[in-house]
Amino acid sequence: MKLYRFLTGPDDASFCHKVTAALNKGWQLYGSPTYAYDAETKTMRCGQAVFKEIDGIDYSPDMKLGDY
Repeated sequence: MKLYRFLTGPDDASFCHKVTAALNKGWQLYGSPTYAYDAETKTMRCGQAVFKEIDGIDYSPDMKLGDY
């Protein structure tokens, strides 16, 4: 089974730590990171897609993907 997540966060060290934690749990980067202005909070936001392949488990919509 392939899992997909889109990580988002503010443009600060916490976003880098979130991506680093995912990479250290076996997730792989998918595509280029994104960077956009959030007009509501007047801050820049980052995003990065990641994916992971898991054997022996079937997908279910109620899975918490961050647990894998």
